[in-house]
Amino acid sequence: MKKLLEIRFKWLLSLTLAVLVITGCDSDDPDPVDEPELITTMNVTFTNTADATDVVTATFRDLDGEGGNDGVTTNPTLSANASYTVTVEFLNESDTPAEDITAEVREEDEEHQVFFISGANLNLTYAYGDQDADNNPIGLTGTATIGAAGSGTLDVVLVHEPMKSATGVSSGDITNAGGEEDIRVQFTVTIQ
Repeated sequence: MKKLLEIRFKWLLSLTLAVLVITGCDSDDPDPVDEPELITTMNVTFTNTADATDVVTATFRDLDGEGGNDGVTTNPTLSANASYTVTVEFLNESDTPAEDITAEVREEDEEHQVFFISGANLNLTYAYGDQDADNNPIGLTGTATIGAAGSGTLDVVLVHEPMKSATGVSSGDITNAGGEEDIRVQFTVTIQ
């Protein structure tokens, strides 16, 4: 009888260990969340296509991120009836050295798009100059066509995971883009 109890105990112990090993390997940990990068700085550089010395950079810098101190904006003044090559740069300057978020946007190009939204009174149109692997726009480079003198607002928006195939999105209309805004900056543009 003692031998039978010993066998049953060993069998029960083996079964318990097997169950623990099998359930111990099952991970209940949630999938890691892709945390958005901290973007403290946006530089939008306009280079006049007819005069390479006419370079204007619009800048937004908020080194402590959302909340805390307000960001500082440097607004651009552009020449009327001109064309500008546009480049956009995103940085995290809270790190030393500063982290170039632009490189990540370029690497994950199918998951990002930069939108340029001109206010009603601003004579500025933007055309994309770069594409992702699916031939959809990215917006890190492009061309701005400037019209008559005046002033108005220009919102520059980086969207993470936009629906690039939605109506109007590939031509720069943010209305149906969805996704999540990584950063939105409104510049006041003067055209003279």
